[in-house]
Amino acid sequence: MLTALRRLSSTWVAKALFVLLVLSFGIWGIGDTVRNLGRDTALARVNGEPIETEEAQAALRREMQRLSRTVGSQFENDPRVRRALAEQAVDQLVLDRVLRAETARLGIAVPDQALREFVFSLPGFRGPAGGGFSRAAFDNFLRSNGLTEGEFLNLVRADLARQQVSTAVRAGAAAPSVLARRLYQWRDQQRAATVVSLPASAAPEPPAPTEAALRRFHENNPQMFSSPEHREAAVAVLTAEIMGREVEVSDADIAAAYEQRRASFETPERRTVEQALFQEEGAARRLFEEWSADPETPFSVVASRTEAAGGQATQLGTVERAVLPLPELAEAAFSLAPGSVSAPVKSPFGWHVFRVTGVEPGTSRPLEAVRDELRNALAQERAADLAFERANQVEDALAGGATLEEAAKRFGLGYATVRTDASGNGPDGKPVELPVIRDAREPLLRAIFEAESGTAPRLKETEAGFVAVELREVSPPALRPFDAVEDEVRQAFLADARRRAQEERAAALLAATRSGKSLAEAAQEAGLGSREVGAITRAAAQGQDAPGGGAVPPELLAPLFELKPKEATMVPTRDGFVVAQLLEVTEPDPDANPDALARLRAEAGQAVAADLEAQYVAALRNRADVRINPRLMDSLAQP
Repeated sequence: MLTALRRLSSTWVAKALFVLLVLSFGIWGIGDTVRNLGRDTALARVNGEPIETEEAQAALRREMQRLSRTVGSQFENDPRVRRALAEQAVDQLVLDRVLRAETARLGIAVPDQALREFVFSLPGFRGPAGGGFSRAAFDNFLRSNGLTEGEFLNLVRADLARQQVSTAVRAGAAAPSVLARRLYQWRDQQRAATVVSLPASAAPEPPAPTEAALRRFHENNPQMFSSPEHREAAVAVLTAEIMGREVEVSDADIAAAYEQRRASFETPERRTVEQALFQEEGAARRLFEEWSADPETPFSVVASRTEAAGGQATQLGTVERAVLPLPELAEAAFSLAPGSVSAPVKSPFGWHVFRVTGVEPGTSRPLEAVRDELRNALAQERAADLAFERANQVEDALAGGATLEEAAKRFGLGYATVRTDASGNGPDGKPVELPVIRDAREPLLRAIFEAESGTAPRLKETEAGFVAVELREVSPPALRPFDAVEDEVRQAFLADARRRAQEERAAALLAATRSGKSLAEAAQEAGLGSREVGAITRAAAQGQDAPGGGAVPPELLAPLFELKPKEATMVPTRDGFVVAQLLEVTEPDPDANPDALARLRAEAGQAVAADLEAQYVAALRNRADVRINPRLMDSLAQP
């Protein structure tokens, strides 16, 4: 038998079978590689540059974390939300590639020193009370966002380069005068109306309800008569206040900090500056001669002259020297006497003429005046740094199997076991004791109600400090027995009946106006009072201080500006209903208030600049060769 097998193995058929076996095992071992031959593994490409799936996944995680921090417990990771966030994350990565390519084409670079100064100036990386750069806060930010230091610095560098492009695109943007006039007429249009208010409290007393009616109302409105969800949880907190007990600050430390932060205790001089900008020196010099001859000339007049000469006038507001973009401009504006006009100053933007209308002198606070403030600030900074270190130790202990209570005792954390609803009240309706200060109660409660059953406690940074929650029991909302809430049901039933009665009266008034009666007549026939209100503007409708802002209910303002004269509307309010009929519309005259028109034009110019930037970015994207892999995009959007 063995002799026959050896003879068979030497034939060409057996050799072919061995080759096939070897190939099949080899392909099975590298199957993924073979299957992906000729297939693009990049989720997207921008001008040929790949965006790999791993990068898109990291961007998606950051988007989800950002949204979760924004909406808190309302965040739901359902497929539609994840799909939208995935598309947004990929779109941001595409735009980043597009803008990086443009900054590279333009030769824009960000020096390391500028990058360092910008990062050190970010408030989120400073210690409490205006302290210096905190390495611990920086590292925690990187950890929370899943970034390495190099990745973060590359993102910031690219963003600073893009800002230079953005500034160039927005420079010189201005709103046409005709647009400003139209906006002024739209914004300051005034309306007068007849108004009838129908508060529920003024409704006729409804008949006493039967017990059957009350029981039906109780059953049909469970959200009104249910006990809230209660949660029993063990919570541990680590805050700078807790760590502050272990921190000491010497006088030498305070003196060194004062020298390091001297700028924080000095307020620079601020000036209120107006500017006229021209492209030609001759036009700038002619305006300077006219303006300096009469420095009290109203800015609206100066703006008109500047525009007529082909220039642009702007009220820069009250600014510091550092706000002005170029040293020659800052020197010109800050060397002027109040009320005087500067000679034309040349810059890459053109020829500038300045007028200074006000000066706020700078101030300086000596060390003795800020000693206690600095002591507290340093103590909080060091306590915060110590808290980050202690948080890592607590995390290690929890990961090693320690209970939350054991870790809290070992590392001196605040600890409590509570049973509470989302508002911080216990089953008895009284506020529960939490191991945090009053201002931190809400963030801690939010953390308790974001916790999931069966999840091991982990220390997370929140607005309340570092918090760990061990959720032990959840008691869902439950409809309280009718007998226990009968009085509440009765009051709610009567309030609902009064509101429905006022709704019917409002509907009757509205029907009467549509049959040809004025609202005042219809109200008089119904035995109701009415009033005429005038000088209502859209600024009032937007909640700003303006005539008519408090004369009518806020719910009525927006609908009132959709009506034509003699038309009426009815809207529900917080305490009932209101009916209104538009009487007349008064159009404003822009020439009657040139200063307000100039301010509105400046605001519109900022909006035009934003639109220009958006169109520029859209054009760059459309010009780029953007290709997205739909299969990998679908995979990214899957949970």
